[in-house]
Amino acid sequence: MSAQCCAGQLACCCGSAGCSFCCGCCPKIRQSRSTRFMYALYFILVVVLCYVMMSNTVANEMREHIPFFEDICKGIKAGDTCEKLVGYSAVYRVCFGMACFFFLFCLLTLKVNNSKSCRAYIHNGFWFFKLLLLGAMCSGAFFIPDQETFLNAWRYVGAVGGFLFLGIQLLLLVEFAHKWNKNWTAGTAINKLWYASLSLVTLITYSIATGGLILMAVFYTQKDGCMDNKILLGVNGGLCLLISVVAISPPVQDRQPHSGLLQSGLISCYVTYLTFSALSSKPVEVVLDEHGKNVTICVPDFGQDLYRDKNLVARLGTALSCGCILYSCLTSTTRWSSDALQGRYGAPELEVARCCFCFGPGGEDAEGQQNVKEGSRVIYDEKKSTVYNYAYFHFVFFLASLYVMMTLTDWFNYESANIETLFSGSWSIFWVKMASCWICVLLYLGTLVAPLCRPSPHFSV
Repeated sequence: MSAQCCAGQLACCCGSAGCSFCCGCCPKIRQSRSTRFMYALYFILVVVLCYVMMSNTVANEMREHIPFFEDICKGIKAGDTCEKLVGYSAVYRVCFGMACFFFLFCLLTLKVNNSKSCRAYIHNGFWFFKLLLLGAMCSGAFFIPDQETFLNAWRYVGAVGGFLFLGIQLLLLVEFAHKWNKNWTAGTAINKLWYASLSLVTLITYSIATGGLILMAVFYTQKDGCMDNKILLGVNGGLCLLISVVAISPPVQDRQPHSGLLQSGLISCYVTYLTFSALSSKPVEVVLDEHGKNVTICVPDFGQDLYRDKNLVARLGTALSCGCILYSCLTSTTRWSSDALQGRYGAPELEVARCCFCFGPGGEDAEGQQNVKEGSRVIYDEKKSTVYNYAYFHFVFFLASLYVMMTLTDWFNYESANIETLFSGSWSIFWVKMASCWICVLLYLGTLVAPLCRPSPHFSV
């Protein structure tokens, strides 16, 4: 038994399966997914560390309850109150180490197409040593000379990378909308029930978008005042109407017969969500009522008590943001998303309509079921070829590291940023979300209008 345990631990540290030895009671998992899970786990660990560094509450609790706190801070040369280990500058350094970690593996796995190569083994194993490497990179960033110059330069790199991460997600959303419509439209040639499915989903998307805009008009505006909210809701509602009209216009339909209201309805839902998210992130406006008391306006009444509990808002906001970022990273690194970003699409006549159209008929790695070793909890599904692009996977996590860095440090209001007030209201986050909303609309309009100017297979939908 001890020999088997030692062998399992060695496999966890050096093998190609992500800690499979300790999961004998867990269901079987494919190697490609276990690898992505392990990298996602490393990402979560660093994000949690950054959350702690940005929390004034945690810093105060440590100062009050850790004996000889100031002596420890002086001993590690972090300042009298460990000010070098907290705040936006500390998050910049830690995220610099994490970004370097993923960028290093991006370079290491370039053009890896065979999971049996040496570089593929490094990507899929050696988890203990990679954890040590990640910790060393994050710690080493605190010893970079000329910290002021480094932070100023790294701030601009983070902004560019963060916006690029958002751009990739928006582009993939647009491509997803086109793929959905094309796949289900292909089914109408065989079964007319696909027309009903298309109509039902289209009706649902427009109902959600319209209902969301109406509810925001009710709760985020008032009869007197809130003019900026009214303008933004009117502009974004008008953009949803514009993309719907363009999608079914005769010139677009003539050049792109697969274009329709399903795509524009899905984009409208996302625009509505971003609008709601932006208005929720907007700093609250406080005015004096007739009795001389401070009253918040332009926000729902039921949300005012929630905003007072800053710790609860910070925890919920951080958890939701981390979950959304992880979901974006993992879904952005599938084979389909990689092909979509490179402009590679399947022929329309080869489309087979399916409810779960993102994967092949048997899943992206169906052959993995044939590669199960007796007694193993890991399905080795990459024996023939890689299931996803390793280098692209690490590049997306590299950009996500920069996005997390900018988000937790309140983008351009970094000097006064802390996690307790970050999700209670921030102009930086508000305008980033509004800009993302408008960029998404422009990207979708570009896929509709560009073929009219210069026909190209890249814009065929």
